[in-house]
Amino acid sequence: MFQYILKRLLLMIPTLLGVLTVTFAIIQFVPGGPVEQMMSQLRGRGAGGEAGMVASDVRGTRDLSPERVAEIKALYGFDKPAHQRFWQMLKSFARFDLGQSFYQRKGVWDLIKEKMPVSASLGLWTFFISYFIAVPLGVAKAVRAGSRFDFVTTLLVLVGYAIPGFVLGVALLVVFGGQLQWFPLRGLTSSNWAQLSWGARIVDYLWHITLPVIAMVLGSFAVTAMLTKNAFLEEIRKQYVLTARAKGLDERRVLWRHVFRNALIPIITGFPAAFIGAFFTGSLLIETLFSLDGLGLLSYESVIRRDYPVVLGTLFFFTLIGLVTKLISDLSYVLVDPRVKFD
Repeated sequence: MFQYILKRLLLMIPTLLGVLTVTFAIIQFVPGGPVEQMMSQLRGRGAGGEAGMVASDVRGTRDLSPERVAEIKALYGFDKPAHQRFWQMLKSFARFDLGQSFYQRKGVWDLIKEKMPVSASLGLWTFFISYFIAVPLGVAKAVRAGSRFDFVTTLLVLVGYAIPGFVLGVALLVVFGGQLQWFPLRGLTSSNWAQLSWGARIVDYLWHITLPVIAMVLGSFAVTAMLTKNAFLEEIRKQYVLTARAKGLDERRVLWRHVFRNALIPIITGFPAAFIGAFFTGSLLIETLFSLDGLGLLSYESVIRRDYPVVLGTLFFFTLIGLVTKLISDLSYVLVDPRVKFD
């Protein structure tokens, strides 16, 4: 086990290097970088984005002399060759220093911590609903396989899965936010949230989070429910279940004492990764639709603005989180099923 863990940890290094190298190389050929945006704005062509926030750092007029261009490149660190910038980035990432945003005057770590509560709110609610409602539903469907209950619930689950979350979100906003006005149209809390009591804050938060969570949960809900049902059906048909029934064991005991533990192996092994990933899940479309300033929106805006420190810093962080959670998921197989041996 120790050798397997050590091997997986060592393999994370070339994986991270590969992801960062490919992304960094692509960035070098993408037009409209921060230097071009700043030069365009100083020439008066109205470059969009947040480039104007750092315009005051460059002294001069619209007449861009070679010295002025060199000053702009030095401001963003583009006065050095690409290989030197790449090596400097790797050394910073090795110290878990993700750098500073070009436009927001904040460190990448600060931006992640600032945006994470919004994405964590969506991710955790989606996670808990998917597991603690979809799993019992999947068990009930497996026990009643072929019945009217199984047919109706399968139809509803698959229809919900077929509807994109963004389309469902638009429909929820139009009906419940616009026409009926039962829920707010934007934000995670009300503007006067700080003045509310703790009880009123909880109610206000749940009031705002309801529609985004409903829009996000249907896809993962359907997958978890159907996976649970299929896993249960596979276990129910095995020989040990027939033997337990032949011995006269109660059906409830057969299902929950024997079948349940074996059927949930594929569900439980994905539990750690899903739980950890819930804190960093960012849904760009849902966050944009409901005006939620989370990690998904941060990643999208960083790409559009060519905010390379944020793009590469968040990529490094999320890739590392993904690799670690994948390792935890693989190790959980041993905890759930001792028969699994990695050697």
